[in-house]
Amino acid sequence: MLKLENVSKIYYTNGIVATGISKVNLELNIGEFVVITGESGSGKSTLLNVISGIDSYEEGEMYINGKETSHYTEKDFEEYRKKYIANIFQSFNLINSYTVYQNVELVLLLNGYKRRQIKKKVLDIIDKVGLTKFKNTKVSKLSGGQKQRVAIARAIVKDTPIIVADEPTGNLDTKSAYEIIELLKNVAKDKLVVIVTHNIEQVEKYATRIIKMHDGRMIQNTEIKNINEDSKITQASGKNITIPNQYRLGIRNTFNIFSKFILLFIVFTFMSVAFLAEYSAFKLVEHSTEESSGYSANLRDISKERILINKQNREPFTEDDYNKIKQLSNIDYIVEDDISLDTEFILRNDTLNTYGYIKDINNFKGNIDIGRMPENDDEIILKANKDDYTITQMLDETLNSEFSLQKSYREGDTIRTVKIVGIQYNENNTIYDRTFYVSNEVKKVVRSYVHNQYSDMKTLLNDKYVQYNIETSENVEPGTAIVNDDLKYQFKNNKIINQNINISVSNIYYEDNIDLTITKTFTKSNLKKLTGYTDYSYYQNAIIINPDDYNSLYDKPSYQSSVYVKDASIIDQTMSELENLGLKPKKATDFKVEYENESQIVKIFKVVVTIFVIIVVFFISYLIISIILKSRNIYYTTLRMLGATSKSTRKILNIELFINSTLSYLMVLTFGYLVKQDIIKIEFIANLIKYITLNECILMYLILFVVTQLIARKFAKKIFKSSAMNRYNEEV
Repeated sequence: MLKLENVSKIYYTNGIVATGISKVNLELNIGEFVVITGESGSGKSTLLNVISGIDSYEEGEMYINGKETSHYTEKDFEEYRKKYIANIFQSFNLINSYTVYQNVELVLLLNGYKRRQIKKKVLDIIDKVGLTKFKNTKVSKLSGGQKQRVAIARAIVKDTPIIVADEPTGNLDTKSAYEIIELLKNVAKDKLVVIVTHNIEQVEKYATRIIKMHDGRMIQNTEIKNINEDSKITQASGKNITIPNQYRLGIRNTFNIFSKFILLFIVFTFMSVAFLAEYSAFKLVEHSTEESSGYSANLRDISKERILINKQNREPFTEDDYNKIKQLSNIDYIVEDDISLDTEFILRNDTLNTYGYIKDINNFKGNIDIGRMPENDDEIILKANKDDYTITQMLDETLNSEFSLQKSYREGDTIRTVKIVGIQYNENNTIYDRTFYVSNEVKKVVRSYVHNQYSDMKTLLNDKYVQYNIETSENVEPGTAIVNDDLKYQFKNNKIINQNINISVSNIYYEDNIDLTITKTFTKSNLKKLTGYTDYSYYQNAIIINPDDYNSLYDKPSYQSSVYVKDASIIDQTMSELENLGLKPKKATDFKVEYENESQIVKIFKVVVTIFVIIVVFFISYLIISIILKSRNIYYTTLRMLGATSKSTRKILNIELFINSTLSYLMVLTFGYLVKQDIIKIEFIANLIKYITLNECILMYLILFVVTQLIARKFAKKIFKSSAMNRYNEEV
């Protein structure tokens, strides 16, 4: 039984109070065919909306099977509509972009029916209302009478105990109107059917009760046929919408209106591009900052393309090792004598001193700007900024001049005599950044020198380790040594001639030693004659040996080399390939120490700007999406009237926006991939996305996903902010 006691509906609009219905008292039972009539504005539709739960009431009480409803929340009324009410609207409230079948099916999907249960039920109802041949026709192409039949089929298939119909024949011709009323009468045998109409003649012969409204009050309640009292209204067996049904409706709604799909696709493409562009820009800034800032105490060249390599067994490199490394696809070139890359050397003669770093002539690229390419081992190329003073002020003293290649300015420190025969400009270098490209022979001598620099030397004399400098002179015979005459006092009877000296060296890679025989001693007076040197004060604490003996301690193969890769973005893959060759690779950038303040400022700024962009994009996108979806407000309000909950409606909207945003994001990613692979050639975009990784693309997608869900939630909240009827009236 449905019972109303002194029920009133009051509207508040712009400070004006209006009464929809006032003090209505009414009892209705299953099996009744109730007709509510009255003039326009009399309150008949308001009464129907209160009964159906799509509008609230402010005074009195409405009972369903003896249970009060005045305390119902909007969620409670959603449940009430789902289990008790099927609506037939004057304006049909069909989904124009759906077919007849889909419109009837919709109410079952919302009420938790499974797909296998739906098809036969829907087809039987469509056949019952005489629309079988139109089941796959969009309702937008049907006549008014056919649309009303679809609305009735949708109401019947829900199988609720109460059917309410607002002017179901108002837009129909006489023949169609009688057919609709007859159809409703046929289903009213075990249901409560409540019809609002202004044409009492069409329904009078079917009515069991006629109610007349005037100025919001019920002025007539005539029972024409007696129906058993206290008949209990049995609720429908509707359940919550299933997850598969949510996805069916979400996918259907994504594509059923093509213009809406395209507009949303454009909006989500804008969002995807905005997020990726902002993040990519900061990645580019971070990368530039990392390259231009930071330092290493051990390495001069900490570029992202450089990998330092040693053999896992700590043995020296062989030609076979280098040949295997060269076979790797991402290897650009190899620097065998790696340590020389990070050691500064000096070119010195009587008129000019300049410093720089040594590289292999075999790794020289490009063309000579001044001079020529080297033709013998002692000829080298200088690579420097064209504004370097060696070029702008002292070109004549630089080009074709011989220099002593040294590590320090000290006399006798010459590693090799070389001649600069070619100069190459490098606009990217600073004025003080110079490179010397040398031959293999010079490189070998330099390698020995570098081994010297990174080795510990010990001298054993008379069974004791002594602290004497080891110096070289061409005047000393191989296998012999010349020492200060004062050392003779450390030997018995001052006999130092023919005594043995053992000189050993050790470093992190190898150990070696040589035995020499003391054949002569020097004093201040004979130093120059024996060695060619004049500075006694410098050499008085030195042991002077032949250069070949000295070099034998350091003339070893390379134990550490560097490789430079072509593409730094896949350097980790190259590192794995090097490990598979039995090597221990280490990226040069791992040795870099960042300037903490600069790095932190960039990261903080990135977070702040990212949050700002997300907020701005959220509100801009929400505004645009709200405008695009405004035409869908009636759709979602109709779902409410058909029994959908706010939660299920939001999920359907979530899925629709999720699919659209995902498709647009995948399109943007695909475009970016094609640009990155150089299939589509757009240099600006290629540089922008160069450092974006897969994990970061996933992160950006998650941000887009969250923003999309927030937009859906905000939009759904707007739909459910008032009663279903109020919301519907706002949109029509």
